[in-house]
Amino acid sequence: MIAHVCNDMGGWGKGFVLALSRRWAEPEAAYRRWHRERARNGFGLGAVQLVQVERYVWVANLVGQRGVRTGRSTGVPVRYEAIDTALAALAEEALRLGASVHMPRIGCGLAGGRWERVEPLVTSRLVDRGVPVTVYDFD
Repeated sequence: MIAHVCNDMGGWGKGFVLALSRRWAEPEAAYRRWHRERARNGFGLGAVQLVQVERYVWVANLVGQRGVRTGRSTGVPVRYEAIDTALAALAEEALRLGASVHMPRIGCGLAGGRWERVEPLVTSRLVDRGVPVTVYDFD
């Protein structure tokens, strides 16, 4: 599973998602449809959407940020509680599928989060439950 954090306003087009979209069209299309139909499908902060892109590869869209940064923004869009909730749900799916999880430092790029706050969530929700996790650093 490749996990990443999405915003709650349906925006897709900056940061890590660009690499995902260059490789597979399905995660973006599924996310946009999920957001568009949000009135009836559970889309919102803390939600997880799994999109199978290859036989043994899934992309996990984790809704963990409120809005996006703009030139007038004060504060950061990251919502640690939502990431925590999404990671708990992701752990269930990873254990069910016997999957490992691969991710950038989720919530710490455009969402503006701090890894010192996110890493303990990853550890408690995934690693401590026996889910193998690899975190990648990008320049």
